[in-house]
Amino acid sequence: MKILFATARNPHFLTITEYIERAVRGLGHDLVSFDDRGFLLPGRLREAFLPLGRLDLSRLNRRLAEAVQRERPDILLCAGGERIQAATVEGARRAGSVTVLWTIDPPRQGDPRFAVAPAFDFVFCGGTEMIEALKICKLPQAPHWLPFACDPDLHHPLELSPDDRDRYGCDIAFVGSLHRQLYPNRITMLEALAGFDLAVWGPGATAIPAESPLLGRIRGDQTPYEVWTRIYSAARIVLCAHYDRPGLAGCLQASPRVYEALACGAFLLCDDQPDVRALFEDGRHLVTYRSLDHLREQARYYLHHERERRQIAECGRAEVLARHTYRHRVAALLATVMGAR
Repeated sequence: MKILFATARNPHFLTITEYIERAVRGLGHDLVSFDDRGFLLPGRLREAFLPLGRLDLSRLNRRLAEAVQRERPDILLCAGGERIQAATVEGARRAGSVTVLWTIDPPRQGDPRFAVAPAFDFVFCGGTEMIEALKICKLPQAPHWLPFACDPDLHHPLELSPDDRDRYGCDIAFVGSLHRQLYPNRITMLEALAGFDLAVWGPGATAIPAESPLLGRIRGDQTPYEVWTRIYSAARIVLCAHYDRPGLAGCLQASPRVYEALACGAFLLCDDQPDVRALFEDGRHLVTYRSLDHLREQARYYLHHERERRQIAECGRAEVLARHTYRHRVAALLATVMGAR
């Protein structure tokens, strides 16, 4: 089967894009990739001059339409979908391709995916909040929940050198964005743990103010998977905190960090996220917290109960490898698509 995969590609490090590509090829399918952020103009110009932005978006979609005509894929799979236009999807359907949208980010005000989603034959959602949001759309069929996952070939425990243990070892590790304007609650949460042996990596680290108790806990900024797999392998507890961006609808999805940390054999301490609870058993595969006081309480308890912490980490890794890899996700998507034909 030939799949034309249209999605964003980060030039600096691996993301869900590469993990899905590896899963498609690993399942024996032909893959053609299309970068749906391949604009001519930089984003600041597209935003400042909206007519030019619209022209550049139309050009991008023409290129995708040309790729459909050239490749004649069995499936056009769009991950994200914010930059895909309905006419492009409808053209792919007329050309004989089954069209599939796999949403990634939570919905936001004025989300362009609400306009394009009805053009697709199938819609899969990374979080249940998007399934709820899409109820306003007249889709050909009900959307399917297809969460994120891990790639066990890349996300796994590492044997660490003494230097790595010195560099990355800590009681509690957090890897993620530290931009206060985007994640104000996250910064507050991390500051509440400043009294622990906390180590933090993430973009926005250089903007942490000097008076913040978090400042002395910063160890790095951007972290490719080669680095954060070492962090997850070295830390006694890995912390996960989900979206709290202003202007976003309530985010229910389980972050990719959940699956990746578990696959690395980490003990995961995670905020009480609905999709996480639906996929994993609290106290068996991971541990959740519901407030700052509860977070500190859980951290203290599991730092002093190593056997329990290790048992939960082992069960979490076994669960994620058994049910939550990108091969599982792509296979489920294709089974749904082909079963309906």
